[in-house]
Parts: sequence; C-alpha cells; structure tokens
Amino acid sequence: EIWGISLLIFFQTRKQYLCAMVPTSESQCDTGTFENSVNYETVGKILNKKPQIEDHNKGCSGGKPFFCNKCGKTFPFNAPFKVHMRTHTGEKPYCCKTCEKTFTRSDKLLRHMRTHTGEKPYLCNTCGKRFTDPSAYKRHIAIHTGEKPHLCNICGNGFIDKSNLKRHIRTHTGEKPYLCNICGNRFIDESNLKRHIRTHTRGKPFFCNECGKSFSFNAPFKAHMRTHTGEKPYSCETCGRSFARSDKLLRHVRSHTGEKPYLCTTCGKRLADSHINKLLCHMSVHTGEKPYLCNTCGNSFFDRSNFQRHIRTHTGEKPYSCKICGRDFALSTTLKIHMRIHTGERPFVCIVCGHGFMISSSLKYHMMTHRDKTSES
Repeated sequence: EIWGISLLIFFQTRKQYLCAMVPTSESQCDTGTFENSVNYETVGKILNKKPQIEDHNKGCSGGKPFFCNKCGKTFPFNAPFKVHMRTHTGEKPYCCKTCEKTFTRSDKLLRHMRTHTGEKPYLCNTCGKRFTDPSAYKRHIAIHTGEKPHLCNICGNGFIDKSNLKRHIRTHTGEKPYLCNICGNRFIDESNLKRHIRTHTRGKPFFCNECGKSFSFNAPFKAHMRTHTGEKPYSCETCGRSFARSDKLLRHVRSHTGEKPYLCTTCGKRLADSHINKLLCHMSVHTGEKPYLCNTCGNSFFDRSNFQRHIRTHTGEKPYSCKICGRDFALSTTLKIHMRIHTGERPFVCIVCGHGFMISSSLKYHMMTHRDKTSES
C-alpha cells in the first residue's frame, strides 16, 4: 500500500494525467492495481497528454468509439484501432535494420530482432527452456501447470491463452472477420488468411535443398528439415519418446493422461486431437462428405493427408529417402519405421516381459500371446 501511495505522489509531482478509475483515497489503494498498470491494463494506466487521458477514460467506461469501416470491428482506444487498420491497408511502418523485414507493430519487430541477436529473456524455472516472447513463454508454462484459464461458455473447452479462445468461439458463431481482398473469401483468423493469400501469390520463400519442397512459412520449413536431419527436440517426460514437433508431443502425452478435450457436438464423442483433419474426418462420419476427389480414378477421401498418399499410388512419387541405404518411400511414416532397422530403435515395449518392437501392430500381436498363456493356465 505504501508503494502504491508513493507511486501516486511521484506521478502527481511529474504533473501527469491519471486515469479516473484509479482509487484516490489511502484506504482504496491496492498494490495489485498498480502492478496491472505496468501491464497497460485500463485501470491505473498513467498517460502523458490530456487528449490521451480523455480517450483512455472512454475505454474505461466501456465505450468503443473507434469503428473499422472495412470489417465492422470496434475498439476502445485509438492505438489498437490504428494497428488493426494496417491489416487492411498492408502498411508495415516498423522495419528491421538487419534484414529489412517490415512489421505492423513495434512489439513484433522487437520479437523479430531477437532472432538475429539470439536473445531469449523469458526463462522457464521448471525445465530451463528460454523464449524470445512472453506469449510463447506463457503457453509453455501452461504445459507444466495444466492451467487453461480461458473457458468457452458454449462447450466448456478450456484454452491456454485468450487468442485461442477467440478463434475457437468463431467455430460456434461462424464469424469470419478476415477478408481476402483478392477473391472475397473470409477466414476465422489472420493466420488462415495469410496462408490463403499465398495461394494467390504462390510465395514459398523457404526452400529445402534436400528434396526440393518449398514452404510459405519458416515454422513448417524447420519442422520439415527435421525429417532429413532426424532431430527430435521434444521429449516425453513419462516414457522418454522424442518428437520432431511440439504438437506431436502434446498429442502423445494425452496417450498417457487419457485426456480427450475436444467434443463432437453431434454424437458426444471426445477426441484427443484438435488437428483440423482429425475433426473433419470424424465429422464426415455424420455428414458422409468426402471432399477430396481423385481425378484419375474417382476415389474420394475424408481428409487431405489420405488423399495426398493416394495420389502417389498413381504418380509413383516417393519423396522420402533413407540417407543410409538410399531406399525411397512414398510415406514419411514408412521411412520412420524403416530407419529403425538401421538404428535398432524399438519404441513399442511390452509391459509384461519387456520385449521391444519396431511397430505398434507387432506389439499388439505379441500381447495376445500373453493373454493366451493366461487363459491356458
């Protein structure tokens, strides 16, 4: 409380304007309020100019006077409104001096600069991992704590951060606020719009020298490169299995916990995997829809991955190559299984006798021998 009062006195001596929502009497002072001011919450925010405090107080009173004529969104303050308008105009006023990449917001430029400097100021005290930006750090911490504070009022699903909840809510409401100015298609979130824009521009700047595949974004390019290098930086703390991607680790962890957080509103079935292909594949059981059609033989498929695998049966394409013996494979999963012949890896272990197997089906067949012995005895 004393710290809060001192802060008030300090700002009064600097003759700055104080948000009207800040408590004025000593008994009302709350250190939590002033902690929030550091995070730019509406209550307790200190502003330098009179027009700013008037604008800010409108936000505190619940008004959203800034209206976007392009998509209809409203904003309580001028600053986020200006940032939003750049999504329509394409303006990117913040430029990286190292690589000249441009950004709509200064905080995004700051995060980008850390890719050059290598700075990772956010440290996880649990596992020691470091992060370049606070949002990724918060999401990571939630993996340890299991906390999902943002709940959907419609279906009860919980989310680690508010932005994921907002995207999820749109799956219920059908809202698609992000408009493609080229073809008029609308999208649930900005990332889907950006991916869609690439289909018009065909921009795929990230090129793999090993197999010739190209990618629109750096993240999937990095994940793809691990199929060549064999790097698996994400490890399961329960069984020690490692994965090339964090989302695959998360799905694997659910095989230990039994968690199935994704609910089908049609039949009540719960799914452990939120991947759009898995959800669409399940929903097609109800709708009967098979949107992926093969022009060669007329077969249709529930999901894109099965469709792409099928296409290779016609083309004979085998894009996945073993670096040790040179054999080529049509599927990445087949290459992974093949690699175990060279490495000796047997990740599927029998809990009864300890025997290890290269593939899960061999383990299942082996488990039947134990059941047969039990029934005989």
